Amino acid sequence: MELLSILTYITWDIDPDIFVIPFVNHPVRWYGLFWVIGIVLSQRIMTYIYKKEGRPPQEIDTMTLYIVAGTMVGARLGHVLFYDPIGYLQNPLRILYIWEGGLASHGGTVGILVAAYLLARKTKVGYLWLLDRLVIVAALAGCCIRVGNLMNSEMVGLPTDLPWGVIFTSVDSKPRHPAQLYEAVYCLLLFALTFGFWAQRRKRMREGFLLGCFLVTLFSLRFVDEFFKMNQVAFEDNMVLNMGQILSIPFVLIGLVLLVLNLRKVRGNATSERGRLTECKQGG
Repeated sequence: MELLSILTYITWDIDPDIFVIPFVNHPVRWYGLFWVIGIVLSQRIMTYIYKKEGRPPQEIDTMTLYIVAGTMVGARLGHVLFYDPIGYLQNPLRILYIWEGGLASHGGTVGILVAAYLLARKTKVGYLWLLDRLVIVAALAGCCIRVGNLMNSEMVGLPTDLPWGVIFTSVDSKPRHPAQLYEAVYCLLLFALTFGFWAQRRKRMREGFLLGCFLVTLFSLRFVDEFFKMNQVAFEDNMVLNMGQILSIPFVLIGLVLLVLNLRKVRGNATSERGRLTECKQGG
C-alpha cells in the first residue's frame, strides 16, 4: 500500500541548467529562459493593446526598458530590505550579486509602480490608464516566472499526502505542495480574465478599476498560497503570518480603495445623470 501511494506522487528531478556555454563555462538556466519568454510575450500583447488603443507601438520598447529595470531593482531591493537587511548591510556589495538569487515579488511590484509613473510622465499617458494595461501582462509574466521557479525546484510547498504532491528530489524525498505551480495557474487565469475584460469593456472601463481588481485578486490568492509554502528565511518560523503574507496585505487594501473610489464615481455619475434628466423633464 505504501509503495502504491509513493507511485501516485510526481517526482521532480529536472536539472535547472539547460546547457553550459562552452569556454566560459556558464550555465543557461530554465529560470532565465522563462523570464525572457515572459518579457517577449508581454511585449507582443502590449503592442496589440497599444494598437487597439490608438497609441504608437514604438513606445513599447521604452516601456520594456522601464518596466524590466523597475522590476529587477525593486525585486532585489525588496529581498534585501524584507528578508536579510542586516546581512546585506554587513556586505553591501552582495546586493549586486543577483546571480546568487534573491528577488522579492512584492518589491518587484513596487518597482513596477514607480517605473510606470516615470513612464507615464515621459509618454504623456494617464498613470492609472497605463497600470490598467500593464497588470494584464504582469499576470502573464508572473505565470512564466513561477514556472521558472518550478524548474529551479525553489519556492517549494509544505509536505502533503494529496495525490498531486510533488517530490522535489533536490530538496528531500517528501511529497510537497507544488506552491509555485499553484501561483502560476492562478496568474494565468488572472491574465485571461483581465485581458478578456479589457477586450470587452475597454471603452467603458473606468481608470483604476482593472488595477484594483488585479491587486485584490492576486495578493489575496498570494496570501492564501503562502499557507502551503515553506518559509523563505528562518525568522519567519516564529511569526503568525510570514513575510509574504504581511507584504500582501497593503496591496489588497490599495486595491480595495481603488475599487471603492471607482464605485463612488459610478454612483456619483449616475446621480448626476438622474438629476440632469429630472431638470430636463421639469424644464419641458
